Amino acid sequence: MKPKQQRLILGIVALVAIGGSGFLAMSAIGDKASFFYSPADIARQGVLPSQAIRLGGMVTKGSIKKAADGVTINFFVHDGPATVPVRFRGIPPDLFKENSGVVAEGSFVGTTFVATNLLAKHDERYMPPQMDGKQHKTTTLAQQ
Repeated sequence: MKPKQQRLILGIVALVAIGGSGFLAMSAIGDKASFFYSPADIARQGVLPSQAIRLGGMVTKGSIKKAADGVTINFFVHDGPATVPVRFRGIPPDLFKENSGVVAEGSFVGTTFVATNLLAKHDERYMPPQMDGKQHKTTTLAQQ
């Protein structure tokens, strides 16, 4: 066999291997490719109780309640048509508040989603609390 034919066969085998591994990876991901499930997705599809997922939506206004132990928070996450009760034990992020977006990582225990981690989302117009909407004068080392 000539070297040119060997390179051609090796190239074809490499392309088939890459294509096959890509296909296997995509089929393994399946429906799990979404970044998080919304409450409507959970109501429509259901989730296994022990399955670790991310739940995303808006924190329902007036639903944040602190438990007597001081570290457990109960609240509701909604996306319009559906609502899911959530329990979180720990310190919530600074941006966590009512009527704001949240992604909670955890799993279902009964009908309550028990979160192990909270990720607060902000809108595109987010301004750090220090800025307060005001222009602050900044000095650089060259100006000092």
